[in-house]
Amino acid sequence: MIKSMTGFGRCEIAENDRKFTVEMKSVNHRYLDVSIKMPKSLNFFEASVRSELKKYMERGKVDVFISYEDYSEKTSTVRYNRELAREYLGYLRQMAEEFGLESDIRVSTLSKYPEVFTMEEAAIDEEELWKELQKAVRGAAEAFVETRLTEGENLKEDLIEKLDGMQKQVDFIEARWPKLVEEYRQRLETKVRELLQDKSVDEGRLLTEVTVFADRVCVDEEIVRLRSHIQTTRSILLEGGSIGRRLDFMAQEMNREANTILSKSNDLEITNCAVDLKTQIEKVREQIQNIE
Repeated sequence: MIKSMTGFGRCEIAENDRKFTVEMKSVNHRYLDVSIKMPKSLNFFEASVRSELKKYMERGKVDVFISYEDYSEKTSTVRYNRELAREYLGYLRQMAEEFGLESDIRVSTLSKYPEVFTMEEAAIDEEELWKELQKAVRGAAEAFVETRLTEGENLKEDLIEKLDGMQKQVDFIEARWPKLVEEYRQRLETKVRELLQDKSVDEGRLLTEVTVFADRVCVDEEIVRLRSHIQTTRSILLEGGSIGRRLDFMAQEMNREANTILSKSNDLEITNCAVDLKTQIEKVREQIQNIE
């Protein structure tokens, strides 16, 4: 099976009074480019998240959004700095003695001084936290891959249909070309007879001119290579896997052969067919850009 580079996945895991929500979406890109947005409290898991995602994708610009909610009662603790409070109290008493002031120190006053009481995040079990986050990442990635596979199959069917149409155009050009040479021979003979005013025509010279023309406009090699490229592209699509770069190369090769045929053509029907062929190849190439 083949994968499109456009996809979307979402997963929500709620366990142990915690909830993780992971969403990801992607568009086509030459390489794998992952952008992760997550709470600062989870930043130390970023490398692990990236490593996990690489198991599910090889190419594409992927945006990942992670949210985290903790419903447990003890998410932070209060820390009392006894030594600092004692130091504040000593200085306050010293000030009262030095300036002859009444000492009106209260606990509520002392507690408001900086760093006497501080809030600290409660200790967390990183291993347990990662297992829950990993589960959410995997769930979103699996859903993400599923949408990519579905879109990939749709792309494959459409591309094979376009390849069938291109094959018919190649068949038309191959069938039309011998007729083109014969029509040239007839036109040349008619013109020569008119110039010679119905005198005998040098069949040998006429044959030489026709042979030179046929050799100049011959596209047998281009036809053979085009057929081969179309068949190879079809085989790659049926093979599946990460095939985007290989398909892009085949599209370039098909376009090169179509250009050569167009440059050799001096027949309106073949020219029109070759132009249509190039148009189809360009459409194929555009769709290939979305394949991983």
